[in-house]
Amino acid sequence: MSEVRPQGRPHAVWGDETEVVQLALDWTAKRMVRETDPLSTARPAAELAAAVGEAIRPEGIGGAEALRIFDEVLEPATRAQDDPLNLAYIAAAPTRAAVAFDLVTSAANIFGGLWESGAGAIFAENQALEWIVELLDWPETAGGAFVSGGTSGNLSALMTARETAKTRRGGRPAGGWQLACTTNAHSSINSAAKALDVDVVDVPIDDRGHMTGAALRTVLEQSPNVFAVVASAGTTNEGLVDDLADIADVCEEFGVWMHVDGAYGGAGLAAPSIRHIFDGIERADSFIVDPHKWLFAPYDCCALVYREPDLARAVHSQHASYLDAIDRSESNPSEVALHLSRRVRGLPLWFSLATHGTDKYRDAIEASVTTAREVAKAIRASDYLELVREPELSVLLFVRTGWTAEQYSAWSKQAAHDGIILCVPTSWRGQSVLRLAFVNPDTEADKVMAALETLR
Repeated sequence: MSEVRPQGRPHAVWGDETEVVQLALDWTAKRMVRETDPLSTARPAAELAAAVGEAIRPEGIGGAEALRIFDEVLEPATRAQDDPLNLAYIAAAPTRAAVAFDLVTSAANIFGGLWESGAGAIFAENQALEWIVELLDWPETAGGAFVSGGTSGNLSALMTARETAKTRRGGRPAGGWQLACTTNAHSSINSAAKALDVDVVDVPIDDRGHMTGAALRTVLEQSPNVFAVVASAGTTNEGLVDDLADIADVCEEFGVWMHVDGAYGGAGLAAPSIRHIFDGIERADSFIVDPHKWLFAPYDCCALVYREPDLARAVHSQHASYLDAIDRSESNPSEVALHLSRRVRGLPLWFSLATHGTDKYRDAIEASVTTAREVAKAIRASDYLELVREPELSVLLFVRTGWTAEQYSAWSKQAAHDGIILCVPTSWRGQSVLRLAFVNPDTEADKVMAALETLR
C-alpha cells in the first residue's frame, strides 16, 4: 500500500490539524519499534510541574510543543510495561499488531455500547470472545463483552449473580447478602462487595494456598445468604488456581453462582501444559480474563463472559425514552455489564489474534510458563537464593538467604533506578519475599538470572 498522508479541510473551530496528526503518527511508529528498558523513572509531581510548565492555557501551545513535552518529559516519567525485564506486578506485553490496531481503534472513534452504532466492531469483538468461550469449553450460546479491567468485570458479574439470586430466592434475605472467597482473592472483590453492599465471608485456604470444595462446603452450611462464590484462576501474588472442579460441585449442590476471576491466569487456558489445572472451569457461571495481562493486548481490556448472557441482560439493560428505539435482538455490550458508553477495546485483541493465529498465542503463553520453570530451576541451584514455592502458572516467589525486608526494598529500588530489572518485594505467609511474574514471551531465563546476580 502507498503511504497515506492525512488530508481534509480545516475545521471551523480547530483549524487545519493535518500537521499535528502526522506528528502523532510519526511518534507512534517510532515508539512501537524501539527498544525498551525496565528503568523506573517516576518523578515527583513538583519536578514534573517545573519541567512541563503551564501547558494548558487560553491560546494553546501548539501540537509540536505539546508532543515535545510528552516525548521529553511525560512519557519518560512512566514505566515501560512491555520490557522483557519488567517482572513486577503483572505487566503487559502487547503484540505490535495489537498496539498498532489500538491506534486504528481510537482513530475510528466507534461507539461500542450498542449494535446499531458499532455492529462491525462488536461482531469482531464477539469473534475474540468466542475463542475464549471455546477455551472454557462453554456452550456456543455463552457470551459477554469487553470492559475496562478486572475490577469492572468482577463487579458486573457479581451484580448479575446477586440480582439473579434475588429473583430465584424471592427477594433479599434477612441479614443481607454475602459472597464467599478466600484471602487470596483479588482486592477488587472487596471493592465490589462494598459497591454492592454485601458482606464477604472468608473461606479458609489449605496449606497450598487454595480454596477447596471441603472448606467451601463448611462455609456454605453456616452461611445460607451466600449468593456467589469467587474462585481464583491465577492469584495475583502467587499465581495459584483454586480447586475449581470441587468448588463447582459444591456450588451446584447449594445452588450458588460460581464466578471465576482469571484476570491474570485465565490466559493459561490456552496452554496445553497447564490446561488441566483449570479443570472444572467449564461449569462456572461467569468468568473474566484481562487480555492486557497475559493475552498480549494493550491497556485497558477485560473479557467478561457469562454461561447464560440473558441473565446479565436482565440485570444490566438500561431503559429510557431515548433508548426505546434500540434494537435489542442483537448483541449490545451495554446490556451485559455496568456501563453504557464504551470504546471497542476488544478490537486490538481481535486484530492480533486474526493476524498471528491462536497457535502463536498458545506458544507465547507456553513460553512464559517455560521461562518461569527455568528460572525456578536456576534459583533452586543457587547458593544464595531459595525458591519459596514451585510456580503453578508463571509467577514465582523466592528469597535471598539472610536478607531482611529493608534489604529487599533497597535492592528493588536500586535495581529499578539502574534499569537492571523490575522485581518488587511482597509478603508470603508473613515473610518478606521477592516475586517475579512472567507474561512476556521475550523474557529470557539467563538474562533474568544475570540480573539477579546483583542480589549477591
